[in-house]
This record gives sequence, structure tokens and C-alpha cells, in this order.
Amino acid sequence: MSYVEVPGAKVPIRMWTDPSTVEGGAMQQLQNVATLPWIKGLAVMPDVHYGKGATVGSVIAMRGAVCPAAVGVDIGCGMSAVKSSLTANDLPGDLSRLRSKIEQAIPVGRGLHRTEVDPARLYQFPTSGWGDFWSRFDGVADAVKFRRERAAQQMGTLGGGNHFIEFCLDESGSVWLMLHSGSRNIGKELAEHHIGEAQKLPHNQGLVDRDLAVFVADTPQMAAYRNDLFWAQEYAKYNRAIMMALFQEVVRREFRKARVTFDQVISCHHNYVAEERYEGMDLLVTRKGAIRAGSGEFGIIPGSMGTGSYIVKGLGNEASFNSASHGAGRKMSRSAAKRRFSTRDLEEQTRGVECRKDSGVVDEIPGAYKPIEKVIDQQRDLVEVVAKLKQVICVKG
Repeated sequence: MSYVEVPGAKVPIRMWTDPSTVEGGAMQQLQNVATLPWIKGLAVMPDVHYGKGATVGSVIAMRGAVCPAAVGVDIGCGMSAVKSSLTANDLPGDLSRLRSKIEQAIPVGRGLHRTEVDPARLYQFPTSGWGDFWSRFDGVADAVKFRRERAAQQMGTLGGGNHFIEFCLDESGSVWLMLHSGSRNIGKELAEHHIGEAQKLPHNQGLVDRDLAVFVADTPQMAAYRNDLFWAQEYAKYNRAIMMALFQEVVRREFRKARVTFDQVISCHHNYVAEERYEGMDLLVTRKGAIRAGSGEFGIIPGSMGTGSYIVKGLGNEASFNSASHGAGRKMSRSAAKRRFSTRDLEEQTRGVECRKDSGVVDEIPGAYKPIEKVIDQQRDLVEVVAKLKQVICVKG
């Protein structure tokens, strides 16, 4: 489908879904965003749903301003995936050992590494820039500097919620490794600090929603936020890169006889800010629950823990600010999912997947998410499908 345009106060809201299917709370959030004085465009992806601060599945283009709550508290959250030389024929009948080895190598939930991971010892890890990255920690907000050791030990860890590590097969039987995570606790604390700072500023006092407080260009508050934001986005990228390297090492050890090789890793943020130019204007584009889908750019759009995921290539549609959805998108809240579904439902909906099937992950059940196939179909003018993946192992915190 192409987009449907809904009137907004300052800009029209371009929606790659049927507006009548969008929950009232999310639609109100979008209308609120469209009132911001600095806004130049708003695109809504088919996985849209209500979110904390701003709508998940939204692309907000502003001139000279950025809203920290619209980025969210998991700055730089995103996906990584890589195709391997393994095929379905190389896999054992019981995948529980492999899942256990992955969980031993990569801490999940609130876990962290006992000591900081040395990237120099990791498989094909690009270490250039690593020292410079950590040296710039001295320049982030004083409010989080006491977290330096924890941030180092959480580098290369998964977290909880909707974050995951998966071992997948594509339709030709090739094995892919895939994972989803962000900037961990350090990103959260930086985000919360700056959201609080923005809400104190005089120019934000008359906004319809205090969560939409912004920093504006050429102010010390904007400079501080941009510094910390881009550092946290880099942290998230390194976090996924280290996890992927650890994951690859596990697979190479477990399938030593197969002498596993890997293609180039695909990686994309889906909660972040980028400086981009549209219609002759330099804009700050915030993608909250959206990936960049510039022409020829690879991206990853995952489903839920029992369905499929897609490797895609962007078509460069500027109406969406070169964006696409970040996943299937929730159709019910976590609390609603826990009320609706049982562990028996979870077992049924994740049949054939080696994964947790206990009450702690019922809120991540496939039935709580929109059908990924429909979400993909609604953005055929934004991306083309390169590969469809189906997980056979899913690790969650």
C-alpha cells in the first residue's frame, strides 16, 4: 500500500496503515506530535502502537529541535543479523545444548559480564575506534559517570523484554544468526536524565504533552544531549557487535567440523536520531520503532518469538523519510497479554522453537503481536524482501 494522509495541526500525518485500526491513545500521541512548532514531517509505520513518550512506529522530522522522549529510553536499540555457511542439514535434532551454550556466552536479563569483554580477542571484531569511543565517556553527563564500570560490564549483554538472540533458517535452508538489543542501562539513564532536563526548559511549558519537551538548536542543553545521544547510539552498535561476535564464536565451536564462515553482518538502529536532508532542509529525523530504508540499504524487520522475520532492502521512499517498520508491533500491552494468555498458549504458539516457555515470557507470546506478514505487505513501497527467516532457537532474558 501507499500511505494514507491524516490531517495534523502543523503537518499532515502520513500513515502506512489503515488509520481506523490505530488505537486511540496512539492516534492522540501522533496528533500531539503534529502540533510541535519545529515539526516538518511525520510518517507512521504499519507496526504503529502506543508508546511511552511517543508513538512506537513513528518517524518525526524536525528542524532545529529534537525530542528526547520521542527517541525513548533504549537509545540506539536495533537489530543485527548475519548469514552463515551452515544449513539445516548440519543441525542436530536436539538444539537445547546450543541454546545453553549461547546463554552461557551472553548474559541475559539484568546480567553482565564478570569483567569487561576485550574485543581484540573476538572473532573478526573491528577494534578501530574502540579506545576513542570509551575515552569520550568522560564527556557524557555527570549524572551517569558513576556507571562507567557497569556500562563496561554490560557491553555485550542482551537485556530483557523484547530483546532476543535467535538461530534461524531462511527458506533455502541456510542458517542465520540474529539478535535485538540496545544501549542497556547506560542508555536508559542518559535518556531519563535528558528527558528531565528538557521538561524544565521555558519553551516547553506550553506543550500539549510534557513528554514532547524538546531541545532546540544552538543551546548548551541541545549540545549536551546530542553528545550523549550519539555516544549512546554508538554504545548500542558496539553492544550488538560484541554479542554477535560472541554468538559466532559459539557457533564456530559447536560446528567445528563444518568450518563455519559468515557473510557481512547487517546492523540497523530502530530507536535513534539521524541528521538528514529533505526538501532542501537539514532535519533531525527521529525514528522510534522504525529503521532507515534508503535505496539499497539492508534492514531487518523481526516478527515475534514464534513467527518469522525479514531481511529487507530499502527502496528510498522520501515520503517516509527513507524509513520502514522495525518489527511486527504489539497489538496488546504486556499486562493485557499476561491476562489473556497462559504458558500452555505459549507452548502452542512457539511449537518447534527451542526457547523459554515459562510465565516470565508470556508477555512476549506471538499472539500479543500483529501478524508480521501483513506488516510487511503494508510497506511494499518502502522495502523489498531479501530473505524470510524462521527461528529454531530463541534466547530471551
